[in-house]
Amino acid sequence: MLMSTRVLLGLALGAVIGLALAFWDPAVATVVAGFVQPVGRLWLNALQMTVVPLVVALIVLGVNTASDAASSGRTARKAIVVFLILLTLAAIYTALAAPALLSLLPRDEALVASFRSALTPVAAGTAPGGFGEAVAAIIPANVIAAAAASAMLPLVVFALFFGFALNRIDPAHKARLLDFTQAIADVMIVIVRWVLWVAPLGVFALVLAVCAQVGVRMLSALAWYIALQCTLYISVTVMLYLVARVFGGEPFKRFALAIIPAQTIAASTQSSLASLPAMLESARVRLGYPLHVSSLVLPMAVSLFRITSPIQYLGVAAFIAWIYGIDVTTAHVAAGVGLAVIVSMGSVGLPGQVSFMATNMPVAQAMGLPIEPLGVLLAVDTIPDVFSTVGNVSADLTATSVVARGAPADTVDPIGPFEGVAGKPDA
Repeated sequence: MLMSTRVLLGLALGAVIGLALAFWDPAVATVVAGFVQPVGRLWLNALQMTVVPLVVALIVLGVNTASDAASSGRTARKAIVVFLILLTLAAIYTALAAPALLSLLPRDEALVASFRSALTPVAAGTAPGGFGEAVAAIIPANVIAAAAASAMLPLVVFALFFGFALNRIDPAHKARLLDFTQAIADVMIVIVRWVLWVAPLGVFALVLAVCAQVGVRMLSALAWYIALQCTLYISVTVMLYLVARVFGGEPFKRFALAIIPAQTIAASTQSSLASLPAMLESARVRLGYPLHVSSLVLPMAVSLFRITSPIQYLGVAAFIAWIYGIDVTTAHVAAGVGLAVIVSMGSVGLPGQVSFMATNMPVAQAMGLPIEPLGVLLAVDTIPDVFSTVGNVSADLTATSVVARGAPADTVDPIGPFEGVAGKPDA
């Protein structure tokens, strides 16, 4: 049985039992919730203990991957700039749109109070109070203390410095440090997978405790979350057509028809990597981009660029702030936007559920938000993930259109051999 199916079953069972207890006897429901709540807390703590070393390792590795790619030529450097710009714009859009969309929903103060009592926050990440403190806190005075306090933004800044500095030392020393860093990331991912193996139990405990105290309104809140994420993914995907038209010079109809095969595979497989052959075929044959552009930019995009990642992180953060009734300051939003862009570049290769917990936790912590709802949101993220993958594939091809504009044509016509390679996955 797939992990996502097991987690959904845990969510469903916890919801049914929790709602049944709440309907039968609220007093008994509260007692039962008190017994099972520590199980969910224990599961979340087990996930949280891997976040600091995993995120730091991923940022260091991501910086060096991007640096190596940028050193390969002008086309690669242009692609990385396009990736960063699109990621930043998507993050800013989400930071503005998500709270605006949630503000349109009816405000249920009883729901907020129930959530606060059902999911008592553990210590959140250190969050600066004002603008001056936020600026001063960007660079950690003591990186060990920042790690102990789960202050993710200063840790990420340190990881960026460390990653860029690696490119300035002896290549042999650099290789050894990168091997060590990769080993740390691999070990943390193994631990996360162990913890996720018992995710159905953790989600069951969390959902049962919440539903027993919040009632059926818990399910309506999850429905709002799913609708929010799907709306954000779809709206950004639609905006990518405008980017391809304005900056890639692609007519709307031509571009839309050309990328449909890749989008179809993305929706069915929920994997950008599995969609790569179809993306190459769309870029080279249907859109006519030079092979030296499409064959470089698209694999880079699959390795470094996932436009829906910052959308997910900030959408999750906005939902948690809404459900708890927390007003997030401008400084915290800015920290979340910057962190979401950086973390997304380093976490592209992670498995979906590993990525959800390992990357949403730092952003939520940096914005001073509780992380308890993440375990519940993980269980229902399978539904928005379909639209997420379609958005990522659309963004990869959009970025390729921008890079390809003005690029010199291939000196040798490679369509014949290329079609033979690209056609294999469709056969």
